[in-house]
Amino acid sequence: MARRGGFGDFRVIFGRGLAILLPSIVTLWLLWQASMFVFVNVAEPINVGIRALLLETSPRIFGTYEDDETPDWYVVTAEELSDLQVPGRNRLTEAELVREVRKRDLRRLWAEHWYLNLAGLLVAILLIYLAGRVFGNYIGRKLYTRLERLIAKIPGFKQVYPHVKQVVDLIFGDNATMKAFREVVLVQYPREGLWTLGLVTGESFSQVREAAGEPVVSIFVPTSPTPMTGFVINAPKSETVKVDMTIDQALRFVITAGVLTPDNVAPDTSPEAGPGAIKLLRANETAEAALRSRRGNGKGRSAPANGPQTPPPDGDGDRGV
Repeated sequence: MARRGGFGDFRVIFGRGLAILLPSIVTLWLLWQASMFVFVNVAEPINVGIRALLLETSPRIFGTYEDDETPDWYVVTAEELSDLQVPGRNRLTEAELVREVRKRDLRRLWAEHWYLNLAGLLVAILLIYLAGRVFGNYIGRKLYTRLERLIAKIPGFKQVYPHVKQVVDLIFGDNATMKAFREVVLVQYPREGLWTLGLVTGESFSQVREAAGEPVVSIFVPTSPTPMTGFVINAPKSETVKVDMTIDQALRFVITAGVLTPDNVAPDTSPEAGPGAIKLLRANETAEAALRSRRGNGKGRSAPANGPQTPPPDGDGDRGV
């Protein structure tokens, strides 16, 4: 066996380390980006609202307290008021100056204590949970349906809202996975003899069924390594092969470009699966028989015990498919 040089060893070991660490690094980066998006667009606006609410209610809460009993951000000194007064400009009233000082000190307190920023996130989670409780029952769904109809009539919203709602319901709705993809199938695409993994999304529309003269299903064919992208085909149901594979296993198969395959994958040869399953099973049996025949022919050839083993010209040494 040829020995690699110093650079060759470095390249192999570096690639091995990259393969080990890159999935974790990418996962952490995606989680960090998602958390920052939620914090900036959801938690921080709620934090601003919480601080505004504290400023409005603080006089009622701390108005009757002694100075030593009130928080530091609520106490306003004469020096702080004079710092905000700018000569030559319209002077604010004393009440407005006090509010500005308290607003500045409260924002500074918020920045110094990182855990206060979690208040907005916790409030967002609570509001989402309450919305699910309120609009999840029968009466709530009726009210929300009427509200959706009004929203769908607003110019601008009606062009975007229905499509966004469909995507959200597809992902987060009740039994979202079952709504999106019913089952995993094999279909001969883009030509006969090439079996492509697809996810059945439902029955195709009537014009396709009438043109085919038989039941037709819509199949989403995901692409590797990003299964969120792909294309949709319409295939006769009789030409599809139902596969004993879960949706998660199918997506894992696509993401890894076929590297991870479940051991229990087998074609469904029941009458409901259609003649395509029988064709696939017979093709597999023919291929296995040919392979056994080639191996059997190679057994009759011998080689020196300590010499190099030369594969038969038509045996396992062929490049194959």
